[in-house]
Amino acid sequence: QVQFVESGGGLVQPGGSLTVSCVASGFASGDAAIGWFRLAPGKIRDWVACISATGDMTDYHPSVKDRFTISKDNSKNTVYLQMNRLKPEDTAVYYCATEYGYTCDDSHLPEFWGQGTQVTVSS
Repeated sequence: QVQFVESGGGLVQPGGSLTVSCVASGFASGDAAIGWFRLAPGKIRDWVACISATGDMTDYHPSVKDRFTISKDNSKNTVYLQMNRLKPEDTAVYYCATEYGYTCDDSHLPEFWGQGTQVTVSS
């Protein structure tokens, strides 16, 4: 059974930084690309960033490019999202997700999701 557990969310002031983590079980993080998504109140779930199976390719939504960094440690089955220069509009529940054969070129929502971690950017 594939499971993801996200952690590291919290309250941070605008301009601050936060790193969220996603630990996979029942799935090797090196077997497929893994994406970070977010869901803000009143909005649809939005793709944020993606890292390839090998970790040598990353992709970002334009709204977070140059502020967020996705990385992974396959030895720990963990994917990270480092978020810098946070803005109030970054407030959302952040999820990691994947499925077998998933690539960063896929536009559909993948099959396996974690429970999410809340990130709130507010003064």
